[in-house]
Amino acid sequence: MGDSENPQPFTRPAEHDAIHWTPMMVGAALVVVVVVLLVIFGRSSASNGSAPDPYLAQLQLSNLHMATAESFAGGSVTYIQGTITNAGAKKVSDARVQVLFKNSLGEIAQKETLAVMVVLPNTPYTDYGPLTQSPLAPGKSSDFRLTLEHVTADWDGQVPQLRIISASH
Repeated sequence: MGDSENPQPFTRPAEHDAIHWTPMMVGAALVVVVVVLLVIFGRSSASNGSAPDPYLAQLQLSNLHMATAESFAGGSVTYIQGTITNAGAKKVSDARVQVLFKNSLGEIAQKETLAVMVVLPNTPYTDYGPLTQSPLAPGKSSDFRLTLEHVTADWDGQVPQLRIISASH
């Protein structure tokens, strides 16, 4: 009767606890490795995308003015026009401009990124198209136009800030 009257409490062997914690430690280590890799690759891709092209300083915008016209749909279209000059030594076949409209407090009221459209040569009338159709040679200038379908009502009425943010050369 000795064993059945005084039952021993159940005890786990020590090696069972170690086996139970091993998968959790391996999982935690994998999570740490994945997080570190995401941070490393996230920083490298962000730094590659944020480095401005030094050639952008060779492209200059001047003679800026604005105009509006009625669209075929009955709304109005706003144009920003001017001259783009390639002061560098490479031919430019595409350019994108960031347009910043400010409000009366000097805050950004609208921000757009638009492709530069230049006057196309050899057309019987004035027509604008992408730089791919009429690349800008080194030392040359061309009239350009940016077209906006909508301009915020909060705009201060001044010519917006223009900044060339990308170009293909």
